[in-house]
Amino acid sequence: MRKTILTAGVMALSLVSASVVAAVSNEEAARLGNDLTPIGAERAGGADGRIPAWDGGLSRPGEDVERPVNPFADDEPLYTITHDNLDEHRDRLSPGQIAMFERYDSFYMPVYETRRTSTYPQEIFDLVKQNATEASLVEGGSGLEGFEMAIPFPIPQTGLEVIWNHLTRYRGGKVERLVNQLPVQSNGNFEAVRLREQLVWPEYLQGGRDESADDNILFYFLQQVLAPGRLTGTVLLVHDTIDQVREGRRAWIYNAGQRRVRRAPNVAYDGPGTAADGLRTSDQLDMFNGAPDKYDWELVGKKEMYIPYNNYELLNTDLAYSDIIQPGHENPEYTRYELHRVWHVEATLKEGERMIYSRRSFFIDEDTWTASVIDQYDGRGELWRVSQAYHVQFYGNDVPWMAMESVYDLNNGRYISLGLANEEDEYMDFDIEPRRSDFSTNALRRMGIR
Repeated sequence: MRKTILTAGVMALSLVSASVVAAVSNEEAARLGNDLTPIGAERAGGADGRIPAWDGGLSRPGEDVERPVNPFADDEPLYTITHDNLDEHRDRLSPGQIAMFERYDSFYMPVYETRRTSTYPQEIFDLVKQNATEASLVEGGSGLEGFEMAIPFPIPQTGLEVIWNHLTRYRGGKVERLVNQLPVQSNGNFEAVRLREQLVWPEYLQGGRDESADDNILFYFLQQVLAPGRLTGTVLLVHDTIDQVREGRRAWIYNAGQRRVRRAPNVAYDGPGTAADGLRTSDQLDMFNGAPDKYDWELVGKKEMYIPYNNYELLNTDLAYSDIIQPGHENPEYTRYELHRVWHVEATLKEGERMIYSRRSFFIDEDTWTASVIDQYDGRGELWRVSQAYHVQFYGNDVPWMAMESVYDLNNGRYISLGLANEEDEYMDFDIEPRRSDFSTNALRRMGIR
């Protein structure tokens, strides 16, 4: 696989940057696979035994590849957190999660036995160990050098390194999925937006990464709107760059009404999310994506926290979207929370920058580097929106991802859920054979024809 080295111009800038961060030593990296898991989590369990030791995760290669069957269907909740017993659990919840309890009497968290199911393929473990001693941040933290494909900083020293681990975490290398985005009104009404998406890293294209064509490319993303009819034919193409300040995200959109492809510079930062009814920004897809340069990042530390985990019931095809969606939030009956260790990172908007969120609090799962919970604050510093990622281990492919991600607006009672496919015959396909030409503007035109 190709090691990503940024251009000489950017490297020259990094020589005078005071924020260049060096890789860890060989001695520190030797902890990976020993007292740390191969991607940097603590292998040992928690002091009180509620978080178990990591034993390799849940891996069943080739089994139930497209839609995993719930391996814990017989589990019962250990207890349930409600508005009435909230005070007993506040220290293991985010302020945003607490606010959900305080706003909605119907919100609760069924807490189950903690199962550290997450794992990755051995080839990713090997790359991560190599990255530990060779990857570094350059140019004020806006890019990477000496980096290969996934998780550059398994032993992070700063908040920004933790965020880069989330941005680059492994999601199967190449995948096509058919999912739905559901903007939900305060009364529970919704209209499903049906999406076909492809997410591909250059290393997984036919022919592999090309030194010239894929320079500075982290991944390719293609999103096609299949329904409702008024949006059908809209297609979004993104070439996500490794250093988005040196070279901004390349994005194009095909508008079916205009029948033309145009550049889409707003598909970044707090530009409106595609077909999201104003309920999420572009950088809230996948919980958080894109350039981190608008914020100062502080690594607060690690803590134990209740986060959505092993949410296999949300994949159940016996459920309709109307079973899951209700006013204010999804039906808690079909969710599962577990106690896990998370990295806590605070993002504060830099002086002179403009974003709709002045501060963001990230709680990132140690076993996957996924931002599992994010609290978002408005320009006055008031808590505004809460995001949660509902983890699932796709054990047939050794891919931790999510069955659903949601953004809840605490002010108006609306929310958006993305990723549900209960009413679809298709779902996740990790066996696609993508070509570089599939992610060209010509391909965008062809896909956009009604």
